[in-house]
Amino acid sequence: MKAYNGNNVIKKQFSLVFVKFAVCFLLLGLAYRLFLSHFQHFSQIEVVNDAALFSDNTLPTPATVSESPVTLNEPPVTVSESPVNVDVSENQTLQNGKCDLFIGNWVHDPSGPVYTNATCYSIESHQNCMKNGRPDTEYLYWRWNPRDCELPRFSPKKFLNLMRNKSFTFIGDSIMRNHVQSLLCILSQEEQVDDVYHDEQYKSRRWYFPNLDFSLSVIWSPFLAKATVFEDDNGVTTDITQLHLDKLDDVWTQQFDSFDYVVIGGGKWYLKSTIYLENNTIVGCHNCPGKNITQVGFAYAYRKALNTTMKFITSSKNKAYTFFRTTTPDHFENGEWNTGGYCNRTGPFKGGEVDMGYVDEVMRKVELEEFERASEFGSNMKLFDTTLLSLLRPDGHPGVYRQYQPFAAENKNKVQNDCLHWCLPGPIDSWNDIMMQMLCH
Repeated sequence: MKAYNGNNVIKKQFSLVFVKFAVCFLLLGLAYRLFLSHFQHFSQIEVVNDAALFSDNTLPTPATVSESPVTLNEPPVTVSESPVNVDVSENQTLQNGKCDLFIGNWVHDPSGPVYTNATCYSIESHQNCMKNGRPDTEYLYWRWNPRDCELPRFSPKKFLNLMRNKSFTFIGDSIMRNHVQSLLCILSQEEQVDDVYHDEQYKSRRWYFPNLDFSLSVIWSPFLAKATVFEDDNGVTTDITQLHLDKLDDVWTQQFDSFDYVVIGGGKWYLKSTIYLENNTIVGCHNCPGKNITQVGFAYAYRKALNTTMKFITSSKNKAYTFFRTTTPDHFENGEWNTGGYCNRTGPFKGGEVDMGYVDEVMRKVELEEFERASEFGSNMKLFDTTLLSLLRPDGHPGVYRQYQPFAAENKNKVQNDCLHWCLPGPIDSWNDIMMQMLCH
């Protein structure tokens, strides 16, 4: 039998403890390394997400609503030489204690429109986006919400009661026709109306509500001033337009005394190639190469014509309640209507996300200055400043759905975008909410 050796036992126990300690240490080290690696992995994801959340305010690529002939991976091109920020300060919102109905934002409204293309017969085919095949419907579920104002929904019954034994007339271009169709669609949900007049091209029209002895009409006068236009319904011209800046279009002035309420405005036709006359003498032109005439620009002509228009209205013996509507911005991106421009966004902008284009900025400046000048002489004119609220709705235009089934085989070579007029129903319906509120206050 071997003698008991305590030292050897102690050494063996020590060695065993040391080995166990070393193994534990290695395992802890490995666990720490794995934990650190895992932690760094999640930290990197959070950093990436933070970068995405706090990226710059560049607008997203327009969403496609159907097969589209245009490239969508280019940024929007509507920029201004002198940007006009849609959002304004609180001091600009309240004027003399009254809320500015034209400053605010678009809010989601799940109730949707009060009519559809199935319940209103008077929608022109170019604005009948649902019938023409537009597949998205989100653009129908937004409503204008003025800052610090209550804006009730348009009440057709209340409006018709106000208009009993009255006449209401819209004077201007195709945007005016677009607006009157919107109003007519809303009113027709309450009261039957008779179509009593139209010109040969259906540009000037009149409707009559027999139970109320109320007449609603639209008068085609895109320049408001006297003009000789050589253009067909498709926009094809055979000669340059001639415009008299000191003479108004008698198609509306000769009827003005019979109007109780008027909405008047224009603007976009002043961008066409035009020769300007005053006292029957040529004083300049806009975009008239080869004519040996001084280029004076559209702003000069627009100011002159508006000045003549407002002088007529303010000096008229008939003090019709008159809304002067400011210019309506278009939303063509990456080109114009005839150079591949398109508009296929499916949601509104927020204030500060888009600047007004240079042309619209110039037009609106002229409009506000001339309106202010006319107001100094006292008048029944009210400023109907729809420019900024309309600027925020790039999703409300027909786009390619200005025609029926634009991507059908027989139409594939005829696709054209309309980024100026409005789908019905659509954003322009909110103009009537504002108009009603102005009439009642």
